[in-house]
Amino acid sequence: MPRKAQTESIADADAAPGGAAAVDRAISLLGAFQPGDKALSLAMLADRTRLYKSTVLRLLASLEHGQLIQKLEDGRYGLGAEVARLHGIYAASFSLEHVVLPVLQTLVGDTGESAAYHVPQGNARLCLYRVDSPQPIRDHIRAGDLLPAGRGSGGRVLAAFSGAAETDADERVLNERIRAQGYYAASGDRLPGVAGISAPVFRASGALAGAVTLTMPASRYTDAHIPAVLHAAQQLAGRVG
Repeated sequence: MPRKAQTESIADADAAPGGAAAVDRAISLLGAFQPGDKALSLAMLADRTRLYKSTVLRLLASLEHGQLIQKLEDGRYGLGAEVARLHGIYAASFSLEHVVLPVLQTLVGDTGESAAYHVPQGNARLCLYRVDSPQPIRDHIRAGDLLPAGRGSGGRVLAAFSGAAETDADERVLNERIRAQGYYAASGDRLPGVAGISAPVFRASGALAGAVTLTMPASRYTDAHIPAVLHAAQQLAGRVG
């Protein structure tokens, strides 16, 4: 009988309910490839998935047959051509709008205020998507508008998580606070009488993608909206680029 593994594999620790163990383990092998990896050895694949090498070899045989994995001349393994084909289909059918807008619409429904998704754009920030508050008194930023990069809650968040050099001591202290709390809320930072709450959105790689921003008249500002903004940003994490 095969000896019992001392350490639970990645796939077994996070198995799909009602799924097939072999499929979970094969998926964990594909997931072992990280940004910057061109090829991985058998030992590295076994180490990253916590699977026995004998198990890895059997799974690799199936993945090679499906062209999801290819064996290189030096004996290491890389992703196969089928991965590129599937990515092409995914990229052609995927629309960022279909991911971001539903999250913003839910945020507006939960708070009654206006929600937007901002991305860095050179020395400014671009309002890529916007859903207006149903209330008659609101700010009137539109999708496609360029806004200051370092002002307003969205601008402050993008600046804090951008990794850019911080030469000003006050800016450095503020950015450290924003990074520590994971959001920024302010009133009158960009326009008098307008308040905002923003949280960063990250790509699957961990790099900054953009920011979710909730704006409202300063008279309607409440800290109670902060969890909703953070939740919206978490919903988009890893799904945007």
